[in-house]
Amino acid sequence: MSDLDTSPDEQLCEPSPGPGPVAELFPAREVPLGGVRGVFVERVLPQRDLPTVGAWCFFDHFGSPTVTKTGAPPNIDPHPHIGLQTVTWPFTGQIRHRDSVGSDVEIHPGQLNLMTSGRGIAHSEYYSEDAPASHGLQLWIALPGNATQVDPHFEQHRELPVYREVGVQAIVLIGSLAGRTSPARAYTPILGADVRLEPGATVTLSLNPRFEHAIMAIGGDLTVADTQLEPGPLLYLGTERTELRLDTAAGAHFLLIGGEPFAEELVMWWNFVGRSHEEIVAARDDWENRNTERFGPIAGHPAEQRIPAPPLPGLHLKPRKRRACH
Repeated sequence: MSDLDTSPDEQLCEPSPGPGPVAELFPAREVPLGGVRGVFVERVLPQRDLPTVGAWCFFDHFGSPTVTKTGAPPNIDPHPHIGLQTVTWPFTGQIRHRDSVGSDVEIHPGQLNLMTSGRGIAHSEYYSEDAPASHGLQLWIALPGNATQVDPHFEQHRELPVYREVGVQAIVLIGSLAGRTSPARAYTPILGADVRLEPGATVTLSLNPRFEHAIMAIGGDLTVADTQLEPGPLLYLGTERTELRLDTAAGAHFLLIGGEPFAEELVMWWNFVGRSHEEIVAARDDWENRNTERFGPIAGHPAEQRIPAPPLPGLHLKPRKRRACH
C-alpha cells in the first residue's frame, strides 16, 4: 500500500482528548493514485479536523462504486514505509504482496495482510488480471513511540475470529470485539471489524468506552446513533460509548474502527509516519540514497524498479490541531 500523491501535504497530527459520544460525518475525498490510469480511491482518513481514530491514521476505499472515476488499482512498485502498520482487506480480486523481509504472498478476499514497518520496510503490490476487479480497504495504523524501531515484519491471517448473533456477523480484523480477539499483532489498544447486518436487523454492539470509534458504510442502508449513513463518508462516534444500536432495512456492510485516543503527535508525509520533520527528511534521504540497511531489496524487482520519493515541501511543517467534535 502506498500514498502515490506526488505532492503530499506534510501534517502534524496533534493528540486530543476524547470528546465524549458524538455523531459527526466526515466526507470521503476522491484521491487520484498518482494520476495513474485515472484511478481514484475514496479517502476518509486523515481529515483536517480528524487526523486519527485511535491509532488509525489512514483509510482508503479502493474500487468503490461511489467514486466518479473507476478502474482497477494500479500495480504499485517498491516503495518505503516507516512508523506504521499497513492493513489490507480485499472484498474482491487478488493482490500479490512482496517485501524486503522476504515475504511473497497472494491475498484473497477474507484474508488479512498486516505489515509492520517499524524502522523501515519496502514492499510492492501487484493486482491479478485473472481475478475480478479489485475492491477493498487499505488502512494504516500509527505505531506508538516505543514500537517505531521494531524489526519490520509481515503476517497474513487466513482465519479470523467471527462474532455471530441474530442479524449480525462481525469479522474481527484486529483487536477484540464481543469476546472475540484477532491474532493480528497490535501495538496499541485498537479495534477493526468487518460487520454485516441482515435485512431488517436491529442490533446492539457492545463497545469499549475508553475507545473512540468510527464507522464507514460499504454497502446497503444503515442507521447508527440516530444517523442515516450512506456508503462513502466516515461517521465519527466519539468516546464513552458502552454500546451502539444499528438498524437496517435492506441489509448493511460496514467497517467499524476504534482505539484509545492516540496520545502522541504524528508527522505524516508520503508513506512515512514519524514524530518530527527531521525524522521524515532522514527517511526520505535513506530511500533516495538506497540505504539497503533500512530499506532492503525486494526479490523479483530489479534495483531500478522503485517509486521515487516526491520532493519535500519548501517549508517546515505547521501544526494542525484536531478540532473538538461537538
